[in-house]
Amino acid sequence: MPPVIRAFRHEPSATWSYLVHAEGDAAAVVIDPVLDFDAGSGEASTGSAAALLTAAEGAGLRIEWVLETHAHADHLSAAAWLCERCGARVAIGAGIVQVQRAMAQRLNLGEHALATDGRPFDRLLHDGEVLQAGALALTAIATPGHTPDSMSYLAGDAVFVGDTLFSPAAGSARCDFPGGDAHALYRSVRRLYGLPVTRLFLCHDYPAEGVAPRAETSLAEQRAHNIHLHDGVDEDAFVAMRTARDATLAAPKLLWPAIQVNVRAGRLPAPEANGQAYLRLPVRLRETAGADGAHSGA
Repeated sequence: MPPVIRAFRHEPSATWSYLVHAEGDAAAVVIDPVLDFDAGSGEASTGSAAALLTAAEGAGLRIEWVLETHAHADHLSAAAWLCERCGARVAIGAGIVQVQRAMAQRLNLGEHALATDGRPFDRLLHDGEVLQAGALALTAIATPGHTPDSMSYLAGDAVFVGDTLFSPAAGSARCDFPGGDAHALYRSVRRLYGLPVTRLFLCHDYPAEGVAPRAETSLAEQRAHNIHLHDGVDEDAFVAMRTARDATLAAPKLLWPAIQVNVRAGRLPAPEANGQAYLRLPVRLRETAGADGAHSGA
């Protein structure tokens, strides 16, 4: 029987979160929940996650697992807050260890500041593992390329693909983050295209003005119409396109706040001696020429 799926949209980050359970069963999972975050003030709030929790409680559901499709770079995860409120556990792909190590190096953080062995996630999933929530079974499908920890989740006739694919009009995810690989993304998508499913659920949609965002597409539609990865596009052509496109993309606005929280399973860094938690930002100075050819600042 197909799972029951309810989608929640976080408009500021164009993110879809999901509440999923088996028909007639109270055990549920949440996929990719979002904290509200104001970068200017440094304030994180829980309104969007609370709405999801309220919906679960109103439907008589018990959230047992929070699943992350990867350590997101464009929003902060609400996994820790949800788990504290309802006693759930949080899981992610085992590749998170590689992401943690890369971020610890980039941010010059020691083991005391950022674990690099998968903690504090409760479960690190490997390809093919099955996670059970009551009558709902989800199979973890490793789909690296966007990030090394990217994991899709297969449940009945549906698959939740994270950032591996966007809607057909938007194409595919970037591959220029640490551990990203356009060849791997191509192969991950081809693997998804071979699954015996009909419904495909996205983590993001970035529609044109006046077009409603979509949480769900069909596998057949993706194979026929995805602008980057429809049937007939070969690997070399995709990699050339993806590499050229990635070279033009700016970093996500919330990259550094998001990644530091998300590699900690949605937890803020530990407070320092004054009781305040802080997020790091790597800074560098780039010399640029002014309009008259002189170096700026000269």
